[in-house]
Amino acid sequence: MAMRKMTVSQAIVEFLAHQYTVDGNHRERTIPGIFGIFGHGNVAGIGQALKQFSVDSPSLMPYYQARNEQAMVHESSAFARIKRRRATFACAASVGPGATNMLTGAAVATTNRLPVLLLPSDTFANRSSDPVLQQLEVPHDASISVNDAFKPLSRFFDRVQRLEQVFSALLGAMRVLTDPVETGAVTICLPEDVQAEIIEVPEEFLADREWHIRRPRAESSVLAEAARVIASAKAPLIIAGGGVIYSDAHQALQKFVEQTKIPVSASQAGVGSLNWDHPQYLGSVGATGTTASNRLAKDADVVIGIGTRYSDFTTSSRTAFQNPDVRFININIASFDAFKHGSALPVVADARETLTELTSLLATFQVSADYAARATKEKREWDALLDAAFVDQKRALPSQTEIIHAVQSASDANDTVICAAGSLPGDLHKLWRVRSPLGYHVEYAFSCMGYEIAAGLGAARAGAMPIVMVGDGSYLMMHTEIVSAVAEGLKFVIVLIQNHGYASIGHLSESIGSQRFGTKYRFHDAQGNNFEGSQKLPVDLAANAASLGIDVISINESPSAIADLHAAVRKAKSSKTATLIHINSDPLLYSPSGEGWWDVPIAPISTLKSTQDAYAKYSVDIKKQRPLLGNGIKDKK
Repeated sequence: MAMRKMTVSQAIVEFLAHQYTVDGNHRERTIPGIFGIFGHGNVAGIGQALKQFSVDSPSLMPYYQARNEQAMVHESSAFARIKRRRATFACAASVGPGATNMLTGAAVATTNRLPVLLLPSDTFANRSSDPVLQQLEVPHDASISVNDAFKPLSRFFDRVQRLEQVFSALLGAMRVLTDPVETGAVTICLPEDVQAEIIEVPEEFLADREWHIRRPRAESSVLAEAARVIASAKAPLIIAGGGVIYSDAHQALQKFVEQTKIPVSASQAGVGSLNWDHPQYLGSVGATGTTASNRLAKDADVVIGIGTRYSDFTTSSRTAFQNPDVRFININIASFDAFKHGSALPVVADARETLTELTSLLATFQVSADYAARATKEKREWDALLDAAFVDQKRALPSQTEIIHAVQSASDANDTVICAAGSLPGDLHKLWRVRSPLGYHVEYAFSCMGYEIAAGLGAARAGAMPIVMVGDGSYLMMHTEIVSAVAEGLKFVIVLIQNHGYASIGHLSESIGSQRFGTKYRFHDAQGNNFEGSQKLPVDLAANAASLGIDVISINESPSAIADLHAAVRKAKSSKTATLIHINSDPLLYSPSGEGWWDVPIAPISTLKSTQDAYAKYSVDIKKQRPLLGNGIKDKK
């Protein structure tokens, strides 16, 4: 067996450069590049290897800068989403704050089931220099480092303490990164000394290797039972989740629902499963759902979940489905999700393969004309409600609803809107009229403030045309990757909506009786010891963005603000460089209600009248909550 001498880091980089994901006829590099911020922990290891390959073979493993370790993980997640989880980036950081900065990104990736590879440095394996700079010492356990914090956040975790461990660690990492069930954050900790040590590597380890994505079919007996239950349904409803997107099942879904006429609703991750104007598409469901989806969900007798993990927003905290005899068919490649909430008929299989087979099994089934007409009526009424809400009221401070419509109407069908936190995700879920399978990416599993701009870069790297919509609260959390966009000439559009506070939590605070406490950006009131005054902070976010080198368009507060925004988006899209558009909004103007509910416990006793009133309403709403979402199959032959 031919062997090569190289450092552990050189072996890691060259190995990663030769890994390929295969999905049917599609083949691409699994790790097309590495992000890195170098410190003493990895500058002589991964950093040196990347430098060496940039000289000897520049295309082998491209290196990309980031301004924050958390941001480079977010970039990788968004890139993976656009790539339908077939590719992602590796992220290298030094031990200590560099590594721990990636923890939030790891949680985002794992919660959203998106693959990212994390390569944090670690303290010396030989311990000759303990305690090194940035080392966390635990007196009762010398084996612990800050990287142990990655364990609950990672789908795979390993620490390379001995040279020969690198082989099994990397192979294990690739297995999980390309596994549609297990994927998420993968962490391999690399002690500083081990990274730079010499290892003999078999040539075959460095050769091209393919990882085939599994598309398992359902067990025939289970699928036959699912088809029988669907055929017996009077009011079936499909909940399309992210699994439809990742399985590339949107065409199979479209064929299935056009044949059966079963209406479709979508979770946040499932938006894009059908275009907004498809006759069977009712829009979003749950706490941030449309009236069309939520009204049919309330009465549905069979709910067909496809690739959804049934978050509390999707189920309206388990109040969405009120039919006492409702049954759940959960189609999911992960048994963990397929069995959720007491489902009596889990179908553990790939979404696309299952839909194709169900289309054949249900060739003669269609919902009743009355039920189809009801779905059409509810969709038509919701669309009319939005059309009215979208009309420009020519206010100097427009509503977020008007802003979203202005951005949408100026965008193109294949653009990708990106968001993550604040009041925008809920409004986008209801209001954004998606026109392509990858036209919507709202990270709402972890809803991480600061995700948006970094994600925009990741989507741009993957070939998308991102339109990032972000509030001032989330912008202030992490806007540093604007510098990366400028440095690399990456093209995307940022729409920064400023409302001088945390609009989403402000609205929630008001609804639970806490009067928007602590959610406004105001000067500190020494007498009241709070920030509840009326004087806004003189923060100029447009000037801040411009100072980072990005082109900025400021929309003045005037009756033409919405028209100016529409023109600005078109101008930004035609530009060759990244552009940020700044606009002010009125946070007290809300989007139309979709009749959803979200469980946020309220204090049962309080001296505040507002809290007392909120609890009285909560006491009524909570009675609609169900302990489980599934009933048994009651009509077996």
